Amino acid sequence: MGDPVLHSVATEVTEVTDEVRGLVADMYETMDLAPGVGLAAPQVGVSLRIFVYSYVDDDQQPWRGEIINPVLWMTPPEPGSPDEDDESEGCLSFPGERFPLRRSERVVVTGTDLTGASVHIEVDGWRARIMQHEFDHLDGILYIDRLSDSDWKTAQKIARKRSWTRGDACWMPGVDGFES
Repeated sequence: MGDPVLHSVATEVTEVTDEVRGLVADMYETMDLAPGVGLAAPQVGVSLRIFVYSYVDDDQQPWRGEIINPVLWMTPPEPGSPDEDDESEGCLSFPGERFPLRRSERVVVTGTDLTGASVHIEVDGWRARIMQHEFDHLDGILYIDRLSDSDWKTAQKIARKRSWTRGDACWMPGVDGFES
């Protein structure tokens, strides 16, 4: 979480090159090893507006893809405190921890995929949460930045204890043992 790229607005992708295709392939591999349901380019140290996602719903239907230069529209979140059981999330940039966070129930995301084809996604529930979480990374926002004051303070204590506030702190998904 201490890496400056995670706290900066990512740059738009101007052209899908072999380097961008390789980055996306690496992002899928990293996300799968972590294991995670989404991963944004800034989380692997690259300041580009790209994220990948992978989720299997209750009906065991896979949902997987990438979005380049996404635009996000969402309904306002319901007022009130988040439900700790149903609205907690974790993050590969803050591994091993989960905190409750209220998110919008419904979103629309547009952008392109690796082939340049238009992407238009309208989702709700956990899929909407994934889209918002990954989109936040592209604007330099970690989910812990959105927590209630008490949970934010707890997250900061954990970060200091684990030395995650340094820019050189990192972990290797699938190797270092953290789960999110």
